[in-house]
Amino acid sequence: MQSKAKTPEAYMEKLPDERKAPMVKLRAAIKSQIDPNFQECMNYGMLGYVVPHSLYPEGYHCNPKMPLPFMNLASQKNFIAVYHAGIYAKKEILDWFVAEYPKHCSRKLDMGKSCIRFKKMDDIPFELIGDLAAKLTTEEWIKLYETTIKTPKK
Repeated sequence: MQSKAKTPEAYMEKLPDERKAPMVKLRAAIKSQIDPNFQECMNYGMLGYVVPHSLYPEGYHCNPKMPLPFMNLASQKNFIAVYHAGIYAKKEILDWFVAEYPKHCSRKLDMGKSCIRFKKMDDIPFELIGDLAAKLTTEEWIKLYETTIKTPKK
């Protein structure tokens, strides 16, 4: 479910009432912990935290016109989703998150390769998501992206 909002503020304004408070808290947790060199923007129809072209001119290998994505936050139809590329790219971060999650949340972890889904708004581990946002700096993410994800040029 992609939003047509042009700015993060417009995205937040258009959220259903029951999603506004948890999304505001998640956004605040991420913004308070993430490396300030990441830029908040609209990315793939959701809130995105990206490495801007000013720091990484090559952009995203799938579409170099787009900045390099790192995290996304979205209100989907049946859940709130946090997407974190570091979980996908670095096993140590995945292992850390899986081990920490039960210390912060009584519900079973619901996640895919880089997506963490929260179906119950009252049981989102906001502090843990903030800690996850802080796991990589822009510089560390660029290096990790280039060594584990980016398709080598031929």
